[in-house]
Amino acid sequence: MEPILQLDTGNLAGLPGIALPTLIGMLLQFLIAMLRIGAFMVASPFFSNPAIPVMVRVVASGTLALAVMSVHEMPAPETLNLSAAFFLVVTELAIGLSGGMVLTILFASVSLAGEKIASTAGLGFAAQYDPSAGGQTPLVSQMFGLFLLVIFLSLDGHLVTLSIMFESYKIVPPGFPIDFGALIGAGVKAGNQMFLLAAKIMLPVASVLVLINIAIGVITRSAPQLNIFSFGFPITMLAAFTLLYFNTPSLAAAFSDLIDFATGALEEMIRGLPRG
Repeated sequence: MEPILQLDTGNLAGLPGIALPTLIGMLLQFLIAMLRIGAFMVASPFFSNPAIPVMVRVVASGTLALAVMSVHEMPAPETLNLSAAFFLVVTELAIGLSGGMVLTILFASVSLAGEKIASTAGLGFAAQYDPSAGGQTPLVSQMFGLFLLVIFLSLDGHLVTLSIMFESYKIVPPGFPIDFGALIGAGVKAGNQMFLLAAKIMLPVASVLVLINIAIGVITRSAPQLNIFSFGFPITMLAAFTLLYFNTPSLAAAFSDLIDFATGALEEMIRGLPRG
């Protein structure tokens, strides 16, 4: 009896296919493209938020790696020996982690400013666990952090930072020697600027609160029967909330300038990496 369905093997000879060594080489190139962008998403603000599941970050990194492979050429796997592969992995991870840490350090200036404002206004005890910081932080710092994140997303800052990282593959191709001193210098410069930016953000509010505290001290010194805890704290807290309310437009402008400065620092770090 003849079979009802017969497989015509002659027509299968013309079907396209990928040899196993070629497929393994493509997977290695995919992993190489994923190292830098994945490390950046692990260390950068917003993308590294614990509220974002790890699986989502892995899928996003893989999707971006496919986009990178479609635009930039990855090194051929057969040209990499053990030492060259180790150097490539370390270099890619260093670039991604350093880029993310530069943004994280600069964005931490708003948390530092909020902490100093809270301590000056007597709100330091109003702290809550912050998953992104991994500890107790004042509510003012958390409010500033959320405000900065909203402005960052509304200004498409996440797209700007990703475009800078995409451009980094053109400036510093995978396997290209880099100046590791530029990475260290960018981190040190970001740390210095963090304190300067925090001082600029908190100065308008903190200076007024200091003057109010001085006035309260003079009043309580003149009238010792007044209890500073029942008289001074309500005034400083009310003044802090009032100042923050009326200072919101200037804070938004300062946070916008901070985002521009952070993206500029990231781009400057990337452009200073090539060596040789």
